[in-house]
Amino acid sequence: MIRVGFHTFGCKLNQSETDAIASLFPAELFSVVTADQDADAYVINTCTVTTRADHKARAYVRALARTHPGSLLIVTGCSAQLEADALSALGENVTVVPQAEKSRLLGLPRVLAEALGGAARRRPGEVVLPEAPADAFALAARGSAFRDRAHLKVQDGCDSWCAYCRVPQARGPSVSLRPDEVLRRAIELEGQGHREIVVTGVNISSYRAAGIGLPALLRRVLDGTSRARVRLSSLEPESVTEDLAEVLRHPRICAHFHVPVQSGSDRILARMRRRYLSDRVRDAVGRLRGSKRDPFIAADLIVGFPGESAEDFEETRRLAEELSFATLHVFPFSPRPGTAAASLGPAVPERVRFERARALLRLSRDLASAYARLWVERDVQVLVEGGDASTAWGVSDNYLKVTVDGLPRPQEARGTLVDVRIVSADGGCRARFPRSRT
Repeated sequence: MIRVGFHTFGCKLNQSETDAIASLFPAELFSVVTADQDADAYVINTCTVTTRADHKARAYVRALARTHPGSLLIVTGCSAQLEADALSALGENVTVVPQAEKSRLLGLPRVLAEALGGAARRRPGEVVLPEAPADAFALAARGSAFRDRAHLKVQDGCDSWCAYCRVPQARGPSVSLRPDEVLRRAIELEGQGHREIVVTGVNISSYRAAGIGLPALLRRVLDGTSRARVRLSSLEPESVTEDLAEVLRHPRICAHFHVPVQSGSDRILARMRRRYLSDRVRDAVGRLRGSKRDPFIAADLIVGFPGESAEDFEETRRLAEELSFATLHVFPFSPRPGTAAASLGPAVPERVRFERARALLRLSRDLASAYARLWVERDVQVLVEGGDASTAWGVSDNYLKVTVDGLPRPQEARGTLVDVRIVSADGGCRARFPRSRT
């Protein structure tokens, strides 16, 4: 049995692509594991959204190459697209597959079976992947070996060219999967028993194919499936129209939304080349709140962007407080090669950037606690991800991590949806089953 380990850096789209690669390996020949276990080959899917993301990927690959010199390391993803030479230099057993060539990984199981399956095993450096036509959607997830949520990639690339972002360099222009193929893949995932499908992409708000956009696509998926709940990845503020909000009211759409806000200062948003100002963020959040009962809304925020003053930062902090986000994903600005912001000034000192990030992270903890407490003595639906003899645990439709008491045979409940009532939110949400004991 050939063991293949996987590790993913970055976003839900990267997770979706890792799931798709892992699903290629037939169980009769391969054992799919996480990369913290011994394996004959490893696949590392990288991210380049920040300088730290690139550094983490390089450090991880370097350590893995040294501790497993007899194993093949396949490094792919966005950092592999832009930092191929630096990653290739980390070890003789490292093979880099750039993001644009990811469809070559379709041939990885056959290559590994030939190289590692016989008595005469090849050295890692001698393994060569076959050529394949570039296709952003060639890798289709058939479920997940690592989680109970199935990812459905509907879009890739980006046309926005925000001043700070390197993703368009790594993934190219926006492309969308045909709606009939989206529906076919959604039906297939539901038919395999998945009770949650995560619709993902670099920017699903820019989905456009066969004359339809994201709202119409979601209607087709909901009409064509019957059981699986649907979770969305990021929604750009300017994309949250009344038409989209109407679709989001559907009971199978999860009450969990993620909005890349980036700043609460109109001046900084303009410098970032974002396509909206702070009032548009307020409108978007208002529509999202109107679509669900107290939805979980997360926000991305960048602090210390070139030229950000103390007042600009305060505007960001005040907006986060005003809109009562359920959590904040905070990123100290890091200049990325080839982006407009790399040469912008004046630079905010690193010490100030990290002080501002810490202040927003403290606010995020307070917001998260307040949101969880809001749900005490209220009902949620939990996708069970694991269990032991007495309890189960999983994720609610509104993205709370929940421990469940009273569920019959919790060890056997993985992958099921259960309706429970939250009974406490101190140090994590705890719920009881059945949900109502009145």
